[in-house]
Amino acid sequence: MSIIRDVTIKSKKYLDAKEILVFSGARQSGKTTILKQIQTELEIKNKPCYFLNLEDPEYLGLLNKTPRNLFKIFSLDLNMRNFVFIDEVQYLKDPSNFLKFIFDEYGEKIKLIVSGSSAFYLDKKFKESLAGRKKIFNVCTVSFNEFLRFKNKDDLAKNDFKKLSLEEKNKVSVYYREFMIFGGYPRVVLSPIEEKKEILKELAYSYIKKDIYESNIKQDEMFYKLFKILAGQVGGLCNASELANTLNVSRSAIDNYLYVMQKSFHLALIKPFFQNIRKEITKMPKVYFMDLGLRNFFVDNFNPFETRSDKGQLLENAVYRQLTEKYDRDEIRFWRTVNQKEIDFIAGKNAFEVKTSAKSIRKDYYKLFLEAYPDIKLSFVSIDSEFDSIANILVKDVWEI
Repeated sequence: MSIIRDVTIKSKKYLDAKEILVFSGARQSGKTTILKQIQTELEIKNKPCYFLNLEDPEYLGLLNKTPRNLFKIFSLDLNMRNFVFIDEVQYLKDPSNFLKFIFDEYGEKIKLIVSGSSAFYLDKKFKESLAGRKKIFNVCTVSFNEFLRFKNKDDLAKNDFKKLSLEEKNKVSVYYREFMIFGGYPRVVLSPIEEKKEILKELAYSYIKKDIYESNIKQDEMFYKLFKILAGQVGGLCNASELANTLNVSRSAIDNYLYVMQKSFHLALIKPFFQNIRKEITKMPKVYFMDLGLRNFFVDNFNPFETRSDKGQLLENAVYRQLTEKYDRDEIRFWRTVNQKEIDFIAGKNAFEVKTSAKSIRKDYYKLFLEAYPDIKLSFVSIDSEFDSIANILVKDVWEI
């Protein structure tokens, strides 16, 4: 039995709606499993379901000729509502035309539930003609809460992390350290420790290579070099011109690589938060990886958290990944002044400063921010902190946010 993903649960309330459900995310992040989970639930309710994987060239050829060939593949009874699942929809020459046709002609009788391997392809091929016709669900690698369920620790996953007993907190801490080192690709989470590195290698050099090939990038060696550079500077400013000089490629090439990395759900570039344009940085974004295991593969470091020289970067990236579970990515920003004062993350009316050791926190360093933005609540984020607060500012463990 597969572990039910949070996005599967979120999608249930849209099953009775007319809109096409689109699950888009990184390769191997679990999209096919999610479609199968929804199909199983519908079949239990005796709903007619049909599943099609477009990696099959015969079916792909038929649908590329005309969307009407869907009726050659399946015997759909239009006297009732049918649920048609299509995996890897981006392989169609014109997926938006296919989906629009089925929605407009048969939307009352055919509910389409589809997956696409990355937002990059969907972004290129899904025209504005699908406006109002689709509901998109982004599928990331598993969150920490899901990670615990994958580990059969439902008792911990159901807990309010703010109300853990000492024993429970110790268990959560051990699991979070594994999550930070090896990440959340489902196959990686479910594999023994000794196999995790090899699976991450396969993901990096087989599945990401598909992203490179299908996005028409010719210099895959440069693409991987950029991945490795960015993995080493998570939490730092992403200077595209500097990266172009380092790799001896054009600025437009770097911009294209970064675009593909983001749309393939591997990378996130977060923008600066500012109100005072003269005093606060307003241009360059900061870079983070969407999966910590993939990031650690590219820096070739799977050492335990405590022994690492990059544990500050790793914890900061982990906090970003936590925030994506509660906030839209566009809501997550950072604050930095031209005089190098900085707050790691601002999301809505909350700000988060990441520290591997709460003992190093000096409240006076944040005086400028606190005075400039009194309506934004600042918290410190650490791991296994012995403090609940410092100078009346909350200190949270990373899994609490």
